[in-house]
Amino acid sequence: MYRSKFLQTLRLGVKSLLLHKLRSVLAVLGIMIGVTAVIWLVAMGEGVSYQAQQQIKDLGADNIIIRSIKPAGQSTGATSSFFVSYGLLRDDFKRIATTIPTVKRATPLRELSKEARYIEHTCEIRLVGCTPAYLAMNNLKIARGRFLTDGDLKHVDNVCVLAHETAEQLFPYANPINKAVQIDKDFYKVVGVTRERAASGNIGGSFTGQDYNKDVYIPLETLRHRIGDQVLTSKAGSREGEIVQLSQLTVTVSDISQVEETAAVIKILLDKFHKLEDYSIIVPKELLKQAEILQMMFRVLSVLVAGISLLVGGIGIMNIMLATVTERTREIGIRRALGAKRRDIIQQFLSETIVLSATGGLCGVALGYLCRYPSGGVVGAARWFMQQFFPHWMKDLPDVIQTLQPVIANWSVAVAFIISVVVGVVFGIYPAQRAAMMDPIEALRHE
Repeated sequence: MYRSKFLQTLRLGVKSLLLHKLRSVLAVLGIMIGVTAVIWLVAMGEGVSYQAQQQIKDLGADNIIIRSIKPAGQSTGATSSFFVSYGLLRDDFKRIATTIPTVKRATPLRELSKEARYIEHTCEIRLVGCTPAYLAMNNLKIARGRFLTDGDLKHVDNVCVLAHETAEQLFPYANPINKAVQIDKDFYKVVGVTRERAASGNIGGSFTGQDYNKDVYIPLETLRHRIGDQVLTSKAGSREGEIVQLSQLTVTVSDISQVEETAAVIKILLDKFHKLEDYSIIVPKELLKQAEILQMMFRVLSVLVAGISLLVGGIGIMNIMLATVTERTREIGIRRALGAKRRDIIQQFLSETIVLSATGGLCGVALGYLCRYPSGGVVGAARWFMQQFFPHWMKDLPDVIQTLQPVIANWSVAVAFIISVVVGVVFGIYPAQRAAMMDPIEALRHE
């Protein structure tokens, strides 16, 4: 009986809405836009958050990164020597690798800004003195030849591996393998080329973004013997010398749960041998937690912003239902005179608002999935359009936008639909109560 009465009320509500198709469509449109906004904003946020977390994971959640930094205020004028010495030492590397039991592996590197040359082709590069472990640690892939080996380090060989963009600039038409590249006064035999790799993001205040496509990799011992620790730089007409043994140490622990503990031990060890704080310790695991917190904050912000659209849609529904109540005053009076109770009138008008909001919610969900599906969805189509008609603008956009892949969260779909229905009910209660509270005699007299 109750089911039959509910279906009858629902059919009557749908029939009443169809009498004013344009008005009903506009009400549905407001809810649909709100639901779509929730799904799209959350999907964009999830996509950006996923990329950020992947970049942090590329650093290794079980890694501790220690970088040399020049202490603030230190310059050649503040010391008696022309050269300023700071940063990590080779002895630091040995102490960390051999005295801390939780350390599974420690990988050193030294980096410098240099110019590479091949015949008439030149390019600015980041010269990286490293070990064979650098390849896997930074998720680099070999496109041609090979990477550095333990034998290259042992024999202090003049060999190098070119990054993708460096190889293209120095060897635009030739195969670089077994060719000789000049850096300063030394020549290095090219033994390999790495594949193109997306640049890492700027993660944390002390770990800047890194473009791996403009590198040249040589054995760490070769860099030490050919270039040395002393570097002379020219700035604003003046020259300054620096002595840095190692630019970075990447420490890998046995278990991810030991990261914080090991980082604390490393700091105690370094403080013992460094009078100035000329190093920084970065724990990617902590950055991963920060990324997750930011993801949660962005979710809440997205829902709040998109919720405003749903609120506007709800106000539209209320406005339409109030106008409907005024237009159907005589109908309400007739129904009350024939024995309809106030709750019957409330159920009738609430059924209409629920139909409007639920229809808008379902349409919004369907449109929300177009953010990614099919074949890249709206974001993929927009990216293709920009590449076809505005390639220069597309090129100037940040990499995170150019490669953004929205991730549709199922929870956002459910939440958006539920909120749309709740909004319809909440904003439909007042018009329904106003209709139910009408005096039947006054309603019958209404023209």
